[in-house]
Amino acid sequence: MIRSIFLTGVMVLGLVQNSNAQSKSNNNDVWFHYAGKNMLSKKLSLTLEGSVRFANGLKEKQQWFVRPSVDYHFAKSLVMSVGYTYYDTYVYGEIPMNKITIPEHHVWWQTTFVHNKKELKFTHRLRDENRFVGIATQNNQGKLEISNYEYRNRLRYMFLLNHPLLKKDEKTKVFAVLGDEVFVNIGVKEAKTVIQQNRIIGGFGYNFDAHHQIQLNYIHQNIWNLKNTIQENNPTIRISYITNFDWFEEKLN
Repeated sequence: MIRSIFLTGVMVLGLVQNSNAQSKSNNNDVWFHYAGKNMLSKKLSLTLEGSVRFANGLKEKQQWFVRPSVDYHFAKSLVMSVGYTYYDTYVYGEIPMNKITIPEHHVWWQTTFVHNKKELKFTHRLRDENRFVGIATQNNQGKLEISNYEYRNRLRYMFLLNHPLLKKDEKTKVFAVLGDEVFVNIGVKEAKTVIQQNRIIGGFGYNFDAHHQIQLNYIHQNIWNLKNTIQENNPTIRISYITNFDWFEEKLN
C-alpha cells in the first residue's frame, strides 16, 4: 500500500516536471555494466560495481562510475550496505546538461529486501546517497574548471520483478526482469524538481551457473537538471555481467 502511494505520487510529480521542462533532448544510450558480490563469511560480503556508458550509440562518452561496498546479511532476504561511488559525467547530446566533465563523490547506505510469491521474486532497494558534486566556475583565464564541491542528498528506490522462463535441473537458466527506479532530490534548496531521474527497466537474463550471469535490459531513462530547464529522454540498452562468489564456503572446503 505504501509503495503504491509512493509510486503514484512520483508519477504525478513526474508529469508536473515534464510540463515545466523548457528544453528536451533524446539520446540513444548503451551501457556496459559489471556487478560482483564476494561472500567473505556467512554474514559479510564485498561488492564491486562499475559501468561505462555511451550516448547516441557509441559515439559519445556519457558517464563512468566505480562503486565498492560492504554488505551485511541480516537474513537471506535482508541486506544492508555501506558504500562509495565515484562518477565522471561528460558533455554529451545536442542539449548537454554539463559544460565540462563533472566529477561526483558519493557516500551512501542502502537496504535491499527480497521476497518471493510462487515463482515471482520481488526486490526492493532503498539507497540514500550523500552526493558531493563538482561545481564548474571560470578561472582567471576565462576557462571552466571544477572549483569546489556542493553537497546534495538523493534518495533512490528500485522495485524489480524477476520471473523464470526456462529451467534446467530445477535451476533457473533464463529469466525476465521488469521494474522501475526513481531518484528523488531531498532537501536540495537549489533544486526546482523533486524527481531527479527515473528509469523504467525491462529485459532478460541468463545464468551460466551459480557464479556467472548476463543480462540484457532496455531502460527508458528520464533525467531533469537541477533548474528544471532541460529534460533528457534516453532509450537505453544495458548489457550486464554479474558474478557471485562464496569465498568463505570455498575456504572451508
